[in-house]
Amino acid sequence: MKKETIKWLRPLATIVVMIIVYFAFLPALNLGSPGFWLFLFIGASFYLLTGVLNLLDPRSIIKNHVDLSTMQFKMDRKYYIYFLIPLVLLGILTVNLFCSPVFQAKRYAKRIDVKKDGNFTKDVKAVDFKSLPLLDKDSSQKLGDRVMGQMPEFVSQFYVSDLYTQINYHNEIVRVTPLEYNDFIKYIANYKEGVKAYITVNSVTGDSKLVKLDQGMKYMPSAYFQYNLYRKLRFDYPTEIFDQENFELDEKGNPYWVVPTVKYMGVGMKKEITGVVILDPVTGKSKKYKVKDVPTWVDHVYSADLIIEQLDNWGEYQKGFLNSVFGQKGVVVTTEGYNYTIMNDDVYLYTGVTSVAKDSSNIGFILSNMRTKETVFYKAPGASEYSAMASAKGQVQQMKYKATFPLLINLNNRPTYLVSLKDNAGLVKMYAFVDVSDYQKVVVTDSSKGIEAAAQNYLGDAEIATDGKPKEKEITIDQITTVMMGGNTYYYIIDTDDKRYRVSIKVSERTLPFLESDDTISIKYKVEDDVTEIIAIKD
Repeated sequence: MKKETIKWLRPLATIVVMIIVYFAFLPALNLGSPGFWLFLFIGASFYLLTGVLNLLDPRSIIKNHVDLSTMQFKMDRKYYIYFLIPLVLLGILTVNLFCSPVFQAKRYAKRIDVKKDGNFTKDVKAVDFKSLPLLDKDSSQKLGDRVMGQMPEFVSQFYVSDLYTQINYHNEIVRVTPLEYNDFIKYIANYKEGVKAYITVNSVTGDSKLVKLDQGMKYMPSAYFQYNLYRKLRFDYPTEIFDQENFELDEKGNPYWVVPTVKYMGVGMKKEITGVVILDPVTGKSKKYKVKDVPTWVDHVYSADLIIEQLDNWGEYQKGFLNSVFGQKGVVVTTEGYNYTIMNDDVYLYTGVTSVAKDSSNIGFILSNMRTKETVFYKAPGASEYSAMASAKGQVQQMKYKATFPLLINLNNRPTYLVSLKDNAGLVKMYAFVDVSDYQKVVVTDSSKGIEAAAQNYLGDAEIATDGKPKEKEITIDQITTVMMGGNTYYYIIDTDDKRYRVSIKVSERTLPFLESDDTISIKYKVEDDVTEIIAIKD
């Protein structure tokens, strides 16, 4: 082999290897991306390895003046470049150290702007049980799989993605997820037409639909070659760092991939969202938006994990890094777990805030807009979410039900946890309402009676389930007795006309304990079978 050919063989082989690695792993060509430096490291390592193998060649030994008696040699000057690799790694570690909370605690604390003057009853509307998203992701997946099973022409070729993005679609709370190619053979058989359906599950009613498309979606995570979603994004935006993609619908029901773009401080440190790329999976056309310009139909710009990370930084580093480790004065963190709620045509994440000791109580909770990152802290000392779940399960511990992560609702102008209790098959068997400020105030009701009846049982307030306006009148008490049920006190009254009434202590905690026979009171009421439910007592 000619000397000129040998000279170019190593660089050419290295370039080929790096092209293969780039095509397979699609790193962003961005100095802030850890993947970019790993990509360069792989290329440099390959080049170094082939150089070492060359050094072992007898001709190379002679060239580098090896003294076989002492096994020492004088290396050719060009090989000193290999010492740059550990120097570069050391440089990256040094830069990241100065970009870490150790030196940048204040900047980490300001990653998210948290308003601390939240008024829960003012900001969060009273719960509307007709628009409450009772179905969690697990239940939605079961319903989606059931719909898919009824479509034999799709079952053999596709599977249901586990994304199930929760969105606000036409003022309805739904989860939406695409179908994906089953395997490479199914992709080859279907790629020309693409994936021609997606699934929606109404989180309130459980209504599940497989929506068929006139034109199939070609750019999918499960597609191959040029139609692979990640490869399409990388070749269109080679320098962008992407966060987790979301599958969403516009107001016309057209599917889109919504992919946030990311920047780092240093290498992989202090991640921030810069905007989103919205890609049409049918045509492959895409457009990049800044955060402030994102269309209003998009619900997910910031991922839940990123918001939780930034909230933890806000709670930990307000008074510097050393305080977060040693004194921990005023240090708070988010509780384990989170859920979503819908307000003002947007999806909000909520999670509790607790002391750094992570005890069973919260000092309040956070609501954060998933599109704008507008975040509000509500001071509400009380039970943590998992304490509420444990309290709900404890009411029916003999049933061994599993508790879902709570929904946070405004019930009777009080923050209240709503927990669903499921059996081993994943079916909701009971609803539990737990007072946030006191997790021992919990009432569990059979789900077959409906969510409104469960709320009525918790409050002792039949007005929630009334079909018309409550009636008013005065009654004179003949007999009054108390009964404890589900941890709540109820008063049973018989008036002088021999009519029977029931009223919860929560209706009027200041009046009921002092009522006696012959007292006259003005009430609002609703007739329930043979017992009249008192829903208000006028002072």
